[in-house]
Amino acid sequence: MNFLWSGLGLVAPLQARVSGAVPEGVSGISIDTRTLQPADLFFAIKGDNSDGHDYVAKAFAQGATAAVVDEAHADALRELGTLYVVRDVLKAMEGLARAARQRSRAKIIAVTGSVGKTSTKEALRKVLSDAGPTHASDKSYNNHWGVPLMLARLPESARFAVFEIGMNHAGEITPLVDMVRPHVAVVTNVASVHLEHFANIMEIAAAKAEIFSGLVKGGVAIVNRDIETFHRLEAGAKASKAGHILTFGEKDGADAQLLKYDPEQDHSRISARVLGQDLSFRLGAPGKHLAVNALSVFLAARSVGLELQAIATSLAEVGAPQGRGARERLRLVADAPNSEFVLIDESYNANPASMRAAIAVLGATDVSEGGRRIAVLGDMLELGATGAALHFALGEALLKHAIDQVFAAGPLMRHLFDSLAPQKRGAWAPDAAALEPLVAGALRPGDAVMVKGSNGSRMHALVAGLKSRFAAPAKLIED
Repeated sequence: MNFLWSGLGLVAPLQARVSGAVPEGVSGISIDTRTLQPADLFFAIKGDNSDGHDYVAKAFAQGATAAVVDEAHADALRELGTLYVVRDVLKAMEGLARAARQRSRAKIIAVTGSVGKTSTKEALRKVLSDAGPTHASDKSYNNHWGVPLMLARLPESARFAVFEIGMNHAGEITPLVDMVRPHVAVVTNVASVHLEHFANIMEIAAAKAEIFSGLVKGGVAIVNRDIETFHRLEAGAKASKAGHILTFGEKDGADAQLLKYDPEQDHSRISARVLGQDLSFRLGAPGKHLAVNALSVFLAARSVGLELQAIATSLAEVGAPQGRGARERLRLVADAPNSEFVLIDESYNANPASMRAAIAVLGATDVSEGGRRIAVLGDMLELGATGAALHFALGEALLKHAIDQVFAAGPLMRHLFDSLAPQKRGAWAPDAAALEPLVAGALRPGDAVMVKGSNGSRMHALVAGLKSRFAAPAKLIED
């Protein structure tokens, strides 16, 4: 059996003493018994709402080979199975993450940004996987426990690896990228998010630029040339160990420049000039923001050895991830094909920049005769004192992209909803749960419905409610 880690090989990086028989090895790393697999090593991480030590018995019952626990709980748990006993469980996982990075021969890419980091990471996962064994962050595991978890899972056999790095405060990216030590670091965008923790967008850019601090000597920094904070990011890259700084975007001078963007219903056609070479390619999802970020994928993948044409071929199969633009056709009446509508699921998080991008995608979506373009919007959170104004300002985008009707949930979205012309107001509700039946009752055949909001707005539950009501036949357009 091929183990991720040998039992003895875990002792030093964890700085652990072993209680019980040392196992031959472990096949995976887990911090959640809901997803734990047999032969995993379970880390009893203490979170904000639960303590992993309370789940050690369940982990062993589900087939965990061993568990990492702290000294305070070791005696009470020692009869359950093999324990790696440490002073601090999270610090132990960070130690294992560093050991994984030290032994790895993979070319490593790190991605951050206010908008598009997860979809860019997933595009890189696809492109690199087509070229060789690739390890990439699951979901959006990009914080102080997600990054070391993903790094500790890095197999020694991987040829490539992609890690997503997130932040809410200044100083959070630095220790994470210090563990990852990427060969390539990408900043997709900088936008007005987390403003309750930052004075302005330049401070956000400075925090994002921390990703360059972890670059290996001679590494590649990749920056969006179009954004207003470009020069701040460029300065951060120049101050790092980067040997090369590459740029992407629509502006002249970009190393990967978007020349033409033609959106279709479930994909887009793109012409670009990348490192001096003209390319025409298909991207398996619509959205100009995705097209621009695809240029960063070209630069990152080329920097770790892939050929441009191979990258273009892989991007044709890159669709929008669930919650980030995935589309489904649903039927208002199960046995009536002419009752279909399109649901665009953008429910995984939101900020002003990503909200405008999603509205643009909805505006470019074709609707059949009698159909409408409907935006279902939940509050954008963590915007501080500017929240009301930033919600109100979305009215311009709704008008520009000819959105027919708006349904809104939450007190912040009320500022937008009340500013709309009466004919554009669908309904407002205090939360997503109350809004869902109002949206469902208003839908018509031929409609295109886009749902978006911050995670705390729970718009994903509204999406699930619509899918439950209108489940058949659920023909998948893109995933």
